[in-house]
Amino acid sequence: MTKKSGRTAQLVTGGNNFILSKFAVAALIYACFAVYLYYPHLGKNSCNILRLRNLFVINACLASLGCFALSRRWVASFCGSLFAGAIYGFGPFMITLASYHPTAGFLASTIPWLFCPAAFGTRAGWKWLNWLISALPFLVVMLFFEISAHWRLFAVPVQARLHLADITGLVVPLVTVGRSLIFAGFYHIPIAPLIMGFSMLLAARRLGIIIIFCSGTILTFCGPLFNISPIIWLAIPVLCCSILIGAGIQGFACAGPADRKWILAIALIMAAFSLLALLMSVRCENAFGELAAEYTRLFAETARIYLLGAVATAAIYLVIRANLRLGWLRLAILCLAIGADVFFGARFIIDKVF
Repeated sequence: MTKKSGRTAQLVTGGNNFILSKFAVAALIYACFAVYLYYPHLGKNSCNILRLRNLFVINACLASLGCFALSRRWVASFCGSLFAGAIYGFGPFMITLASYHPTAGFLASTIPWLFCPAAFGTRAGWKWLNWLISALPFLVVMLFFEISAHWRLFAVPVQARLHLADITGLVVPLVTVGRSLIFAGFYHIPIAPLIMGFSMLLAARRLGIIIIFCSGTILTFCGPLFNISPIIWLAIPVLCCSILIGAGIQGFACAGPADRKWILAIALIMAAFSLLALLMSVRCENAFGELAAEYTRLFAETARIYLLGAVATAAIYLVIRANLRLGWLRLAILCLAIGADVFFGARFIIDKVF
């Protein structure tokens, strides 16, 4: 992997790619998708006069737009930023967070916006100020829980935290729905650009982003500190990974001949996940007893989705191997596959949660 490759160029140089018209288009897409997903469930249970359940739609749009805006600091591709926002705002974490009080989702939806001052607001000569401003989301989370405790509003149980067993949601999010209230996951095909994004991050040596990601991850697995529910810290690594997915999508479109081996390796990983899910679908009858039929179907569906991701990634590899740029074709192949995965995956998880 070379620093001058197409995959790392944008993370190395950075820049401000925020354009109001693109923001408006993204807002419209997110709003339509949020209404489509949540509208059938808004009137299911009784709610107070303020109709707090409507916050689910607002939270999804606010979270997606925040991640979209923040990602423009590093991702030049509109499609990359669009899917980064969609995966954060409509990903398994934000959807399953709705199983708690709606204000918990609102707190998670503000996290991307709280990182924007550090990403866009400091001058080149004042980089030391980034470290201070980057602490803003952590301080706001602490303040939220202090105020919540004062008003006896317990949006999220203090004991709720991520366990090692919940990590399986990263690979098989559809299967783990219902077995754990909150889990980390990014659907299936986005795993491919996530791997690409992580390789770009490490090659670019963005130490600040790595520290923020590690801090959020460690706090998620720790016990409650200052009466803060550890699960809310998961929003930070999920946000980082969502932006890395957006950067990875751009990386697939910009990858050159020197990056072929990484594309091929990712295709093989996706194929391995597909094979693993297929093997689990065969063996789950003995493992799950009465629920064997349902889990067999879910594992088989997971295998098909991963196979689609492997095919899409392999197709991009063949385009690069033929020494063809065709960035629009690479984006179309990958984005169509990811879009289908997010669309049907979000619908499935929301139906389970609600």
